[in-house]
Order: sequence, then structure tokens, then C-alpha cells
Amino acid sequence: MSKLKVALIHDWLTGMRGGEKVLEAFCELFQEADIYTFIWNKGRVSEKIERHKIYTSILQKLPFSKTKYRYYLPIMPYLIESFYLKNYELVISSSHCVAKGIKVKKGIPHICYCHTPMRYVWDLYDDYFGKGKTNFFVRTAMRFLRGYLQKWDIKSSFRVTHFIANSKNVKRRIEKYYGRDAVVIYPPVDISAFPEKRKKDFYLVVTAFVPYKKVEIVIDAFNRLKYPLKIVGTGPEERKLRKMAEKNIEFLGWIDNFKLKEYYAEAKAFIFPQLEDFGITAVESLAAGTPVIAYNKGGVTEIIQDGETGVFFDKQTPESLISAIKRFEKMSFDREILKKKAYYYRKERFINEIKNFIETEIKF
Repeated sequence: MSKLKVALIHDWLTGMRGGEKVLEAFCELFQEADIYTFIWNKGRVSEKIERHKIYTSILQKLPFSKTKYRYYLPIMPYLIESFYLKNYELVISSSHCVAKGIKVKKGIPHICYCHTPMRYVWDLYDDYFGKGKTNFFVRTAMRFLRGYLQKWDIKSSFRVTHFIANSKNVKRRIEKYYGRDAVVIYPPVDISAFPEKRKKDFYLVVTAFVPYKKVEIVIDAFNRLKYPLKIVGTGPEERKLRKMAEKNIEFLGWIDNFKLKEYYAEAKAFIFPQLEDFGITAVESLAAGTPVIAYNKGGVTEIIQDGETGVFFDKQTPESLISAIKRFEKMSFDREILKKKAYYYRKERFINEIKNFIETEIKF
């Protein structure tokens, strides 16, 4: 399998988040693969990815593309279709936006590892483009463009020969929007080298500051509770969130992996307020022996068991979160049970399941 001529497709290479960890695992499996992407901010992803030959689109040369690439969403279908792959034996797209829409010569198998159907135009449209989420001109433009992008998203799904979903949650959305079946293979999570630390009296959030992550709910709740909260992350909503926060809330920016693992291990609990496709940070928290307080919808419900590895809250409101935190504080959790739950999601399991899928499902 390692000798196959493989192309890997990824929407953009601008940081090491969950999708990039999946791409990194594909790079380990196919060490000579070429990578195609809209834009690559050199030095922002791992060496395991950057050692590959990387082809970028014209977006790489357009104004403000390194930081404002999401504003080019309306032309992304055109940009992904500007690539035409014909000299490969296998194409694998790691897609949460439009990567799955790449054009491939007939007869070449195309596996899409789908993190989600294009969330901006489907179930999270209001979180990105609703009133108060962006300016009037962007909202107006998206009202006209949404239908076009939805039609393109459905049409381009038929270029994929095999879908893999990163959770049962995403499998259901693939069936709903594309009318396609998908095999579920959970993404890889780095569960190694979490230190043994004495628990401290703070709660932890690790996230990007974008609308659907619902960080404002957590800040509002902790402003009322006055409990210590540490927030790791950056993003376009950072200024607004910092203005909301009181003195018991500390913003740490993005920190190195070693220090992040220490925070995971020391935290009293990890807060997960968003509706997420899967929930890699929740698994990382379990690997550190830290329970998770999570919104009771989406992929995280496949990871957390209420009362055993964490606590759920049912509404994305400060009141519902506060109620869950107060319930959590009356409970105790076994760190070894949490770590055992996280072990399943290790990278080796992911790579083996992908290899088995290709060997059994793809005819070369």
C-alpha cells in the first residue's frame, strides 16, 4: 500500500487542529503522497505534513488570504475544481469545506474522510451568518449565495467513490444532505505523554474563537460563578470575548503541546460547550485523566458517559452550564477509567482501520 501513488486533499493548511491531525496520520501512512490545498501558511503545520510536496491554489497569491481566507468561500468551489487529478492511483480528501469536490479522472478511487458536510451552508449557517454574527453586507451576500453553495455541495459529493465519517453524528449528516452511506472511523487523537499532576482548582477550555464554539456561554457562566477559568485558543472573536471576561478568567493564547498537556492534567474539569462533529479535545482531556462537562449533542455524546467520564448539560445557555457544573462538583471520577476510555482513539488504531478499509473496499 505504501507504494501507491496517492494524492491527499485538505481544505487549508493554516494551523494544527483536529483536521490537520487526521491529515498528519494520512501522511504517515502514505509517506510519498502529494498534498493539494487552497492555501499553506508555511511553518503553521507539522513537519510530517510539510515534508510532502504541497500544491496550492491561486488563493495563495490573493490579498489577505493568509488570515482572511474564509472570506473567499463563494469562490472556493471554483478553486478546488481548478485542480484536476489524473496521475494517481488513489485520492483521499480530508474535507470539512469543499476539498471533497476536487475533480479526479474517471476510474481513480476517491475516498473522502468527511469531518462534516460544509457546515457554513447547512446546520451551522446561522452561527456564522446570522444577525449579530457578521456585518450586513456579508449576511446579505450569503443569503443569495447559500442556495448555490448547497447545490454545489450536493453535486460534488457524487465525485466521491467512498465516504468515511469521523463519527456517527457526521454519518447521519452525510446521509441527510448527500443521500450517501458512510463508514465510521473515529479520528486519531494524541493520547501519549500526559503528565501525572495534582489537580488544581481551575476549569479549562481549549478551542478556536469562532461563533459555533460558544465560548461566550462559558464566559457568562464563569462570570457569575466566579470560579477560576483558563482559556487556551485564539480566533476572530477574541477581542469580543476578552471584553466579556472578568478577572477570574485567564486567556492563554495558543501554547506549546507540552504546556497544554500540563493544563489538561491539572484542570478540575474540561468545558465543552459546542455542537461538534466529533470532539478531539474531549478525548485529550480524558487522556489526561480530566472529566468533561459537555453539551449533550453531537459527536461528543459518542465519547462521554454521563456520571462516568463527565457530565452533560442540555441547553447552550449559561444557566444550563452552571447547573451541570454544580452537579459535577458533588461527584467524583476515577482517572484510570477516563484514561482507559481515551486509549481507544489512539493514532495506531486509526491508521490500522484506514488500511483495512482500503484493502477491503478499494479495487485497484
